[in-house]
Amino acid sequence: MSHKPHLTPLNGHVTLLSTTQTQYLSEKIATTYGQDLAPLEFAKFNDGEMQPIIKESIRGEYVFIIGSTFQPHDNLMEMLLTIDAARRASAGYICCVMPYFGYARQDRKDQPRVPISAKLIANLLVEAGADRIMTLDLHADQIQGFFDIPVDHLQSQAVYIPWFEGQDMSNVVFASPDMGGVKRARAYAKYFERDMVICDKYRKRAGEIAGMTLIGDVKGADVILVDDLVDTAGTLCRAADLILEKGAKSVKAIATHPILSGDAYEKIEKSALSMLIVCDAVPLKQISPKIKVLSSAKLFSRAIRNVHENESISALFVSGK
Repeated sequence: MSHKPHLTPLNGHVTLLSTTQTQYLSEKIATTYGQDLAPLEFAKFNDGEMQPIIKESIRGEYVFIIGSTFQPHDNLMEMLLTIDAARRASAGYICCVMPYFGYARQDRKDQPRVPISAKLIANLLVEAGADRIMTLDLHADQIQGFFDIPVDHLQSQAVYIPWFEGQDMSNVVFASPDMGGVKRARAYAKYFERDMVICDKYRKRAGEIAGMTLIGDVKGADVILVDDLVDTAGTLCRAADLILEKGAKSVKAIATHPILSGDAYEKIEKSALSMLIVCDAVPLKQISPKIKVLSSAKLFSRAIRNVHENESISALFVSGK
């Protein structure tokens, strides 16, 4: 699929827009960036069909549309329709800032007759008129290759590492809750020069774990599980229980995107986890004494500024300094 870049001359101005359900984060990003969100109204017909209306001129401007695409589907439709509205309003450059990229877990055919949904979403964003994508902790790095436009794949280490640097890390061992998360856990272990272990799980079907074993030694350690998202919390809670059974002193977890569906909050509160640390790319549905939220607003604000000023994005990837 080819992508035709916009021909509207850039005037150098930046416009920040926000979809409805990501307003809570967009306002923090805009405040950190140093300007207000541009007015964007979402009119709705009686049947629920929506119409975004950008309330000021954006001709020739750098337009950053901030919106995570967690459920419901309205969030994805708001993003697509706002991209189209911006393109038809002669925006000079359109960047979709998607703190959480929905449908990323369907990145390949793992059984017959199923879609590769992440690729479909990529096609829709590009066809709608996006010139660039900015997101945080994709479920699989290779999703970047589904786009024929630039993708800024920000990493949550820039949010978590500064916080951990203020904690005692002398007894920490990092852990991956499954084989797919080894790269993420290894990045933290390497940065803090700590050991790493792996929980190897086997599923009967999606959302149901058949068995789990621990590879590595955690006796007497303060273990930190590292994952990109937590949905039902079954994997994290099972891993935490296993790690304590193997002699760990305590277990915390990092999970960038707190989807937390079904009875996930109840599972976490009853689990062996002493703390779950998440980012605000997805809003919490309820408050939990075990869940701590760190904001990604500063990271996105700096990334937006670097894109606008043609500065490096990779400088933000590791430590955020």
